[in-house]
Amino acid sequence: MARDYRKEYDTYHAKPEQKKNRAKRNAARATLAKEGVVHKGDGKEVDHKVAMRNGGGNGRSNLRPLSLKANRAWRKGKKS
Repeated sequence: MARDYRKEYDTYHAKPEQKKNRAKRNAARATLAKEGVVHKGDGKEVDHKVAMRNGGGNGRSNLRPLSLKANRAWRKGKKS
């Protein structure tokens, strides 16, 4: 079965709460890009040391650049 991207957007991504979450993620990346820490296409992601859902914000002390692999590996219990 093919993935219905239109339905996915309408039922999840278009919700006001999700738009705000996306805006916060974009703002975090923009903060580090402005400092020259990350660049477009560099393979880095912006990691929140304390997750936003756990009270962490977009303050500079809560943001760090990580490789794509390292930022996603913690979910599997790995430290890379």
